[in-house]
Amino acid sequence: MKATLRVLPLFLVSLVYFSATQLSAQDWLYTGTKLGSTRIRLAAADFKPVGSDPQITPLKTVFDSTLNNDLANAGIFDMVSKSLAPQATPGSPQEIVLSQWSAAPANASMVAFGAFSVNSGRLVVYGWLDDASNASNPQVLTEQYNEQSSEDMARTIAHRFADAIISRLGGGLNGIAETKIYFVSNRTGTKEIWVMDYDGANQHAVTHVGSTSLSPRISPDNSRIAFSSLERSGWAIRMFSQDLGRLVSFPTGSAGGSNLSPAWSADGLQIAFSSARSGHSEIWIADASGSNAHSITSFGTDVSPCWNPRTDGQIAFVSGRTGEPQIYVMDKDGANVQRMTDSGYAISPSWAPNGGMLTFSWDRKYGPGAPGSYDIYVMDIASKNWLQATHEAGINDFPSWSPDGRHIVFQRQIGHRTQIWTMLANGTEQRQLTYTGDNMMPNWSWK
Repeated sequence: MKATLRVLPLFLVSLVYFSATQLSAQDWLYTGTKLGSTRIRLAAADFKPVGSDPQITPLKTVFDSTLNNDLANAGIFDMVSKSLAPQATPGSPQEIVLSQWSAAPANASMVAFGAFSVNSGRLVVYGWLDDASNASNPQVLTEQYNEQSSEDMARTIAHRFADAIISRLGGGLNGIAETKIYFVSNRTGTKEIWVMDYDGANQHAVTHVGSTSLSPRISPDNSRIAFSSLERSGWAIRMFSQDLGRLVSFPTGSAGGSNLSPAWSADGLQIAFSSARSGHSEIWIADASGSNAHSITSFGTDVSPCWNPRTDGQIAFVSGRTGEPQIYVMDKDGANVQRMTDSGYAISPSWAPNGGMLTFSWDRKYGPGAPGSYDIYVMDIASKNWLQATHEAGINDFPSWSPDGRHIVFQRQIGHRTQIWTMLANGTEQRQLTYTGDNMMPNWSWK
């Protein structure tokens, strides 16, 4: 009994320490992502149909669903269920009765609503955002859209209105509803570069190289995709112009050895990549035109570079210089190398938009007979505190940050199938985006 009493305080001390550590981890994560604030209770009313055009009903259904999903996916709202919302469909500020929305059961703090019409092949949408608790001066946002009528445009307008709401209520961070995710898919028989909307819609192939292509990286202005492709002479960095719809020259991309894992600088002027042209894999940097290529490491087995998008002054990468692969950070000239992970097997770094965090895949219990698995982690660079975002649900790899810094896209292999998922940066609200074929190596667009 006495022994038990002596052990119990030590256990309590450990528990308190663990809790404090977890809270500390949440603090830096929430500060960096703005996910820790109390969620705003938001209602998205179905928009009021105006007119008799037969396109109104199907297009408005697409619009209403897309808008609600975009706001629900933002990570900063507590969405009012449609079943709890008033039955009214207000089409203007004069028609909405805010007290109906602020009262139970909706209990909304904010209400998005509007009018939806199709006139002479044009889709006309008026949208408002009102503060339900401020009856005297409720208007927070008003938007108007007039575009060619189509299902794609109904989705696009919903994305734009959602992003406007998210920017206004989410601390000034732009929304991600109009962003894209580039990835690799084998569904046409060979691994090609594909693209989809951030929510998994509109999936289609970009390249038709007819060879194995990997590691797509979209340029900051969305005009070019750098990727690795297997050629007769080995792995090469190739460049696809979205403006021209074809491959364009990148001379240094196939200059001997294996050339892999391209990464754009935030100003779009340089590309970092790994190359074995000197006999072993090192990190190289070249101009976006493919000129002025030079190595910045010389230890061997250095791969998977990514830039600090806030400063363009640092590069994170993977190195086996001390044994198993670990995550390192260095200045862009190769100086001031710092090891970030302390054990296991760490790969596939991606740098957060705020420049203060990394996400990567890490098997912390790596080794023969070890019970570990590859999971996605988020690390605060200054303190090296980390948070495990996934928990051994398959093999998780190739994370990539969203431009708002609140979301991460990644690949998950379960059995023999690999698909693309997204989640909030704290690991919650995980959603599968792809289902056909095998899909991998996602890269979130910059904007």
